[in-house]
Amino acid sequence: MFISSRQSVLRNAWVRLALGAVFVLALAGVDAAWRPTQPAPAQARWPAMSAPGDQPLVLQAQGHIPMPPQTPAAHASSLLAMPADAAQGVLAFWFAGTKESAPDIGIAVAGFDRASQQWQAARFVVERQALGQALGFGVRRIGNPVAWLDADHQVHLFVVATGPGGWAASRIVQLRQSSASAASAELAFEPVRALPLAWGWNISHLVRTAPLPLQDGGMVLPVHFELGLKIPLALRFGARGEFLGMVRISRRTHVLQPTLVMQSAQQWLAFMRDQRPEGRVTVAQTQDGGQHWQDLPDLALVNPDASVAGLGLAPGRMVLAHNTSAHARTLLDLSQSANGQQWLPLQALAHGSGTQEFSYPALAWADDSLWVSYTDQRQRVAWQRFGVNKP
Repeated sequence: MFISSRQSVLRNAWVRLALGAVFVLALAGVDAAWRPTQPAPAQARWPAMSAPGDQPLVLQAQGHIPMPPQTPAAHASSLLAMPADAAQGVLAFWFAGTKESAPDIGIAVAGFDRASQQWQAARFVVERQALGQALGFGVRRIGNPVAWLDADHQVHLFVVATGPGGWAASRIVQLRQSSASAASAELAFEPVRALPLAWGWNISHLVRTAPLPLQDGGMVLPVHFELGLKIPLALRFGARGEFLGMVRISRRTHVLQPTLVMQSAQQWLAFMRDQRPEGRVTVAQTQDGGQHWQDLPDLALVNPDASVAGLGLAPGRMVLAHNTSAHARTLLDLSQSANGQQWLPLQALAHGSGTQEFSYPALAWADDSLWVSYTDQRQRVAWQRFGVNKP
């Protein structure tokens, strides 16, 4: 009787295991069938019409971007270079309010006026409650705006929106310009959708860094999955913002917030934040326009579990904004490299001490200048502009 009962328990356990395996395989099959087909290899384009070459980059201006009235907190800025005929050369987006995750947090915008060479007044363009009503689901907090200009010169905004459960329960929402003008004083957006990145709950995806522009007018948007494991991903979009597919960037599960840097049209690098205690800036590479990615050895650059921002300016010239203290975000610097492996200091962006924080940098190339923005003490967004020192 005892042996028979034991055999029955074992048999039931094996049956449950087999059913579980079939269920997991079925889920994987549904997921694979549901996801869009990966498009053809992409061709990236350089951000600078006139390549900066080997000329030094010299600090030309710096300061703080104006804040909306009565907003003591700011974080996670992004920069968008505008067309040559626009009145504003650069748009800056960030989230602001009472404090991170507060109910009044919104997405703010300010534009740098080409005529006056000044930042214009900031204003909110996305608010939590209105976004939730438009999407049809509750939005508890919003953050990490990332902007892109499509082939029709319409601004798209990608925003992290969460329900209950914190940032790990977030979705990436795509919004598109609904106003006639992209000037910061008039800019308005309408939601397109929450990006369909998983067929089930479709949560735990976040965006942070700028997209990589493509020659066909589309772009590749770096994002990551974050629910226990961290999985960096590259999302492909068409020239007018249509979602075309995605590819995993790294097999590592402790890296997030990838930033994409082109070395050539089809050879790109992804630099990533490292969550290990003794982290380094991690890196992966594609040589076929984003079709396949391979992990490379970590850089010698320390990473105190902090976001980085990279930009390929011209062949053989890359820049990286990153925190250079091993265990804090007190030091923020700009480095440059010819090959993406060996990096040399280029410029100290912000050096503090104690509990001071300078973090979450963003980079853009506009008006023959390198633009940098970053969080200053979680209270304001600082900016710097570097021009080419022409002979």
